[in-house]
Amino acid sequence: MTTAIEFKNVSKTFPNATRPALNEINLTIEEGEFVTIVGTSGCGKTTLIKHINRLVEADSGEIEIFGQDIYSLEVTELRKKIGYVIQQIGLFPHMTIAKNIATVPRMLGWDDERIEKRVKELMNLVNLDAEELLDRYPSQLSGGQQQRIGLARALAADPQVMLLDEPFGAVDAINRNILQNELLNIHKENKKTFLFVTHDINEAFKLGNRIILMDKGEIQQFGTPDEILHAPKNEFVESFIQFYDGPRD
Repeated sequence: MTTAIEFKNVSKTFPNATRPALNEINLTIEEGEFVTIVGTSGCGKTTLIKHINRLVEADSGEIEIFGQDIYSLEVTELRKKIGYVIQQIGLFPHMTIAKNIATVPRMLGWDDERIEKRVKELMNLVNLDAEELLDRYPSQLSGGQQQRIGLARALAADPQVMLLDEPFGAVDAINRNILQNELLNIHKENKKTFLFVTHDINEAFKLGNRIILMDKGEIQQFGTPDEILHAPKNEFVESFIQFYDGPRD
């Protein structure tokens, strides 16, 4: 099995902070995994994934992506390997949906025919009607549709790794459930490595084949849903999983 991402003794303390945002993180994620990251507010979930695409720089330690030290790569080269989706989506309001999705391929110099084909593939992948929506603007779409477009844009250049930071947090419960199911199907079809940050333990257990449970900048447990439910490593994990209301068998 190929290692996709590895953290080796990674620490980060922000200015004026009373404790590290990340404290001696050691972590190995294999290619093709869907790893969810959950924990208390301010526990370091988002900081952890932002280290992977160098939106945050570590104070100490090493991070590798497919065996390469991320600090040996130019930031632009590193980010070509990584898709990034956030709750706020960040679609360009003055651009059509087609142009939004095509942003990164255009930056990479793809020709028009290849871009058009890829855009239509992605619309199909995220279960949206290309003919109906590609010429529209983000303001003409629902929140759920916009979130799907944000996901399509992040997948456009076929990245090796997808980072998703609470992407469904602002979506209503019905659409959230639909988007979760679609994301699982997309992961199954693409077999990319997904890291998904959430504050919702039920979402974490539904999506992740393994779950990172964090508190105060440290990983309290990293394991399968079954391992966390039936063999919690400490009192914090035991207390946190009390909020899980899904199946336990």
